[in-house]
Amino acid sequence: MATKLDALQQTLQTALGDKAVSLTKALDELTLVVKSSDWPAISRLLCDHDALQFKSCVDLCGVDYSTYKDGGWDGRRFAVVYHLLSVSLNARLRVRVFCEDDELPLINSVLDVWPGVNWFEREAFDLYGIVFTGHPDLRRILTDYGFVGHPFRKDFPLSGNVEMRYDPTQGRVIYQPVTIEPREITPRIIREENYGG
Repeated sequence: MATKLDALQQTLQTALGDKAVSLTKALDELTLVVKSSDWPAISRLLCDHDALQFKSCVDLCGVDYSTYKDGGWDGRRFAVVYHLLSVSLNARLRVRVFCEDDELPLINSVLDVWPGVNWFEREAFDLYGIVFTGHPDLRRILTDYGFVGHPFRKDFPLSGNVEMRYDPTQGRVIYQPVTIEPREITPRIIREENYGG
């Protein structure tokens, strides 16, 4: 007997045809992977198709796969993951779209399909450097305007690149290169015969 999830998977396969790079079911969830170039048309189809009706994008996040599987990942570095909801069908779908260029990750904005992704796209831009083409106000949302880099990238230094401090002689906040020396913290281990007893 086919479950509701199996029926949704079949509907998606029929509606998308060869546009779906993959459609997998694991842990009672469906994950759809599509090409970046196909994403604008597919996003509109997922929202407007009578048998799908994914009218809400409840979350969007960037992902950096550069150290995934301990560096054994051979795919694209950056992806955007969308979590879609169809209230009328009581169904959820995860969509993963990989950016084609690892040096300048670009993906089309879906703000015209799901207006609620405005701040989500700005957050992914701020933290991962993923540029959403067509976004009307793509600027930093969590970090300072003078912030250098994208802090959720795996190659971003733990101490950052720039630090800010108040300078009493100048009477203002100044930015300068990081003065903290990197260090490795190793926990102290106590091994004594009768410790604690």
